[in-house]
Amino acid sequence: MQKKQSLRRLMRYAGSYRLLTVIGCVLSGIAAAGILLPFVCIWFAGREIIRSLITAQQADAAQAVSWGWTALWCALASMLVYLAALLCTHLAAFRTARNIRVQAGSHLLTLPISYFSSHESGRLRKIIDDNAALTEQLLAHELPDLVGAIVTPAACIVLLCVFDWRMGVLCLIPLILAAVILGGMMGGKNAGFFHKYQTALEDMSSQAVEYVRGMPVVKVFQQTVYSFKRFHDSIRRYASLASSYAMSCCRPYTLFYTILNGAFIILIPSGMALIQAAPDGWHVFLDFLFYILFTPACALMLMRIMYASEAIMQADEAVEKLSVIFSAKPLTRTASPQKPQQFDIAFSGVSYTYPQAAEPAVKNISLYFPQGKTTALVGPSGGGKSTLAALIPRFQEAQQGHIRIGGIDVADIAPQELMSITACVFQNTRLFKTSIYENIRAGKPSASRAEILAAADAAQCMDIISKLPDGIDTGIGAHGVYLSGGEQQRIAIARAILKDAPIIILDEATAFADPDNEYRIQKSFEALTKNKTVVLIAHRLSTVRNADSIAVIAHGAVAEQGTHDELLAKNGVYAAMWNEYTCAAQWKAVNGGTQ
Repeated sequence: MQKKQSLRRLMRYAGSYRLLTVIGCVLSGIAAAGILLPFVCIWFAGREIIRSLITAQQADAAQAVSWGWTALWCALASMLVYLAALLCTHLAAFRTARNIRVQAGSHLLTLPISYFSSHESGRLRKIIDDNAALTEQLLAHELPDLVGAIVTPAACIVLLCVFDWRMGVLCLIPLILAAVILGGMMGGKNAGFFHKYQTALEDMSSQAVEYVRGMPVVKVFQQTVYSFKRFHDSIRRYASLASSYAMSCCRPYTLFYTILNGAFIILIPSGMALIQAAPDGWHVFLDFLFYILFTPACALMLMRIMYASEAIMQADEAVEKLSVIFSAKPLTRTASPQKPQQFDIAFSGVSYTYPQAAEPAVKNISLYFPQGKTTALVGPSGGGKSTLAALIPRFQEAQQGHIRIGGIDVADIAPQELMSITACVFQNTRLFKTSIYENIRAGKPSASRAEILAAADAAQCMDIISKLPDGIDTGIGAHGVYLSGGEQQRIAIARAILKDAPIIILDEATAFADPDNEYRIQKSFEALTKNKTVVLIAHRLSTVRNADSIAVIAHGAVAEQGTHDELLAKNGVYAAMWNEYTCAAQWKAVNGGTQ
């Protein structure tokens, strides 16, 4: 039932090509039945040859040649029908695999950005790409072969019993025993193998990606042995799983193959006994020749069933893995989206708890960000600042309360519109492996070159561009140049300036900048934040000193709020943070450091 359910779900991805799969399977069944005809024809030809030798009649020999040609034409016709079947199933399989990749990619676009922080990119890639390939193999080859393997037994049973039912039963005995062994080998404790196998493969792939990505940190801190341990453990788990499965199948597979190919041990002596006991020995001998010719075809049938069953188990697991992605809840979309005309932001009783977290990251927060003003969020690490900012563009979905932009709930704004009115600059900047020009242009794909250069200038990027071999057209990454963290931040700010969104979210944008880059980034903020609604998150309190309002976020709640001077006058949490910060700055200055 589970396999049927998975196959039905797989057929949904096929779309209009589902009919081709059905046609291909029907043709494969016809070809499977037709492939038995040459054996019958060859037997008839052999029978006529033997008769001609006994009777010395030319007519029998000519009849044998006729049967030989009939066998050839039947074999060719069966091959052509099978090729037509594979043509249909291959076309359907390629389209289905493409549809899976497209639909999975489209579904990922609907998910909140928080989904990608909790799911490794290597695992997602493997689930989509590798499992789509598994379903392609199933639909293109294994499914039509399985249909053929199901049709063949019925035809075989009929043919085995047509000429001599006694020898037919003798041939069926090893086939039944082999089928029982095959069922035991595929079921029992091995039934869940492919689930464990695919999980082990995904884990190994994910650990490999993380290991390679973390290589610079590994080398700097000389943690090679410890960092390799997780990757090595995933390899060992995979190797142990694969080898234990292989060993568990070793004896039953040997027995299966021996019995399947050992039918002659029963058939030959039994056939000889029947020939001797029969009054018409030559007639029984001719039937015996048929079973000698036909038995290998029955063995081949069971082998095809085995391989097709393995492929279906793999595809069944592939569909289950894909369903994990498709079952991820996308962002809710309103049927009547609204477009805000004002860009103030209001939090009203907002709460959010991360999956598997014991405590909420933010709880019952009510906060107001005036339009055209800068509101800074400060507080201890893990206090909920970044979570609060991520809820505005719906990187995470608020679980309680409401977030409104210009009086409109963010859930009632179309996701594309929400992204268009919001620009974000994070501490971990992501640049594409393409030119600086294209990286900046990502903020506004329709921008002219003059607009892009103006944005780069406003973001204090011209000193970076001037020293590069191809200027703003210089590539970044493996085949280009590498930029420092502060330089990457300025490119990201240029992208945000070009976007010219009315709401700006700056999350620790100067965290990794050296003093020179920090100064230039602060200068670029003037162009970026002018007349915008700004949410500014920073640990360096000098960055937020001139903000229009400062909210101290601690333990997921607003501890206090006001201007820099007002908060110092309260002598509360912010005042203690400021005193700590100024003492640290003075200590650095005395010891020759810089801030």
